[in-house]
Amino acid sequence: MDLDTIRTFVAAAEAGRFQEAAAGLAVTQQAVSKRIASLERDLGVRLFTRTPRGAELTIDGQAFLPHARELLRVAERAVASVRPGRRPLRVDVIASRVAPSGMMRDFHRAHPGTELDVVMLFDIETAVAALRSGAVDASFRAVGVPGRPLPEEIESVRVLDEPLQLLTGPAHALAGARSVGLAQLAGHRIWMPGIVPGTEWGAYYDDLAAEFGLTIEATGPNFGSDALLDTVADTPALATFMGEHTRVVWPAGHGLRRIPVTDPTPVYPHSLLWHRDNPHPALAALRAHLAATRPGRDAPGTWVPGWVVPR
Repeated sequence: MDLDTIRTFVAAAEAGRFQEAAAGLAVTQQAVSKRIASLERDLGVRLFTRTPRGAELTIDGQAFLPHARELLRVAERAVASVRPGRRPLRVDVIASRVAPSGMMRDFHRAHPGTELDVVMLFDIETAVAALRSGAVDASFRAVGVPGRPLPEEIESVRVLDEPLQLLTGPAHALAGARSVGLAQLAGHRIWMPGIVPGTEWGAYYDDLAAEFGLTIEATGPNFGSDALLDTVADTPALATFMGEHTRVVWPAGHGLRRIPVTDPTPVYPHSLLWHRDNPHPALAALRAHLAATRPGRDAPGTWVPGWVVPR
């Protein structure tokens, strides 16, 4: 059912004259008459009776009027639901315990009036597809995977270089170190079952291992962070890498150690991605917040693969 026709019917019913309805709608009186006639043909009833005073609703017109008004209200709500700034900003943070989730919590505290939807997408292809379709407004990723450049319409900016730490159990050979150089890790087993080939974090750790001669294992099923912490706590020969801003809690008896890595410090480069034509006003606010609150990238004494530098 054509909404312009419904709007014309409601205007004519409220004005009581086709001429006044036409003036309010900025159309001709003939256009109003044609729209009402078309609606009457579609419904199979007469909606108005012509009188010397104008146009009066028939019994069928009176019955139809509240439903016509509701149709217009529903249409307005539908439009408002996708109007920029009227719907929540939807952001992909990859996982709940990692640095992007913390960055979004900081943004929410700084902008409590901004409605947010936080989602967790798996890989960069899924995230980019969601940005292109409008399913999400922004995504935190390491940009970009070698050989897979971002589409031209997807913008990115690096927002956080997160230092990696070595996580060990209390019996590990490096457990007592205040810091550990990358060269010292050669020969030690670093277990990271969450690494998935083809992902941006998979490419990052492949390059890290190749450049510094590290042994990074992704064997075995990934039962999640709790199982990883249990295994590292109980296995003196295993350690794992963890981002400095990753939030984890373990039982007191685990005795785990988080040890800074130096000479150089490997940093994981978090970038914010968005579609260049996305008009959501909260997206601009998020970008400004991250620019104001996050330190610069490529600090001296740090390492990232060359392919992460944004366009």
